[in-house]
Amino acid sequence: MARDELTTERTRRTTPRGPSKSQQAYHWLKERIARQEFTPGYRLVLGAIAGELDMSVVPVREAIRQLEAEGLVTFERNVGAHVSMVDDSQYRFSMQSLSVLEGAATALAARALTPDDIREARAINERMIETLDDFDPRAFTALNQRFHAILFARCSNPRMLELVETEWAKLGHLRDSTFSFVPGRAQESVAEHENILVLLESGAPLGEIEKAARRHRVATLDAYMTHEHPDEALGVLDI
Repeated sequence: MARDELTTERTRRTTPRGPSKSQQAYHWLKERIARQEFTPGYRLVLGAIAGELDMSVVPVREAIRQLEAEGLVTFERNVGAHVSMVDDSQYRFSMQSLSVLEGAATALAARALTPDDIREARAINERMIETLDDFDPRAFTALNQRFHAILFARCSNPRMLELVETEWAKLGHLRDSTFSFVPGRAQESVAEHENILVLLESGAPLGEIEKAARRHRVATLDAYMTHEHPDEALGVLDI
């Protein structure tokens, strides 16, 4: 092989590749589902999506299969794909899963958090407190996500982070904001945030940090179930 050809081949092998077309389609669809631009029941037409993204239907089909595996899309024979309908049992399962995953991710990230991370998280929590008098559930939820993202972002386990982000995406589809249903939970939530921050600042045992983060998430599910499904609430939080 000539030197120029060899150099070209080495460059091709070492140059980082961008996301594949199927991944581009996957993220494009997932973002619109999370933002509820594509609402539950919305029909996903492969040809139209492919045209919008300027690609063939093959990567779009692969993206939809991935979203189906995550529970965000449902495919029916002779009907096609559509955004999954809201299901309270799926919401409960995601919240239970997230309580375990996010608790573990927060504990794994605890020792890597910097003083600036803690200050930023506390500043966000203070903004959440300020919104309580003129409560906007969507804005509160967005701040809540930013708060927790800071606390688990330095988790050293990339698979754990991927799983947490997947469950967050599911929650965004299943419930625009849990606080819309139980606004009184917001006051309790910010107090629990401060408790978690104190544990992180004091270098508390990782097991204690994980337990506090897990119970914080479970308490939100408990409030929702008690409000919406009081007959099903008992025993649902024994995790």
